[in-house]
Amino acid sequence: MTQQENAQILALQALAWLAADEDRIGPFLAQSGIGIQDLQTRAGETEVLAAVMDFLLGDDARVLEFAAGAGRAPAEVAAARAALPGGEVPDWT
Repeated sequence: MTQQENAQILALQALAWLAADEDRIGPFLAQSGIGIQDLQTRAGETEVLAAVMDFLLGDDARVLEFAAGAGRAPAEVAAARAALPGGEVPDWT
């Protein structure tokens, strides 16, 4: 499995974690501008998964809570975002 495939799986887990709680999914929908029906249709698209990871990474407490619940290290969340399109760290050398 590639690094991007692993990142997509983690992002889907994060989306499921968000969707399991109205207090988590509501702010994500508001911030991303995506509607619930559109989210259901496009959940596996890398753009949506990147938005999920961006939202998660926007708050340290969310990262820690998700990581603990998923049995993952918090650093894996950032690494997964970096592996998705648009998350590449520029190489300035």
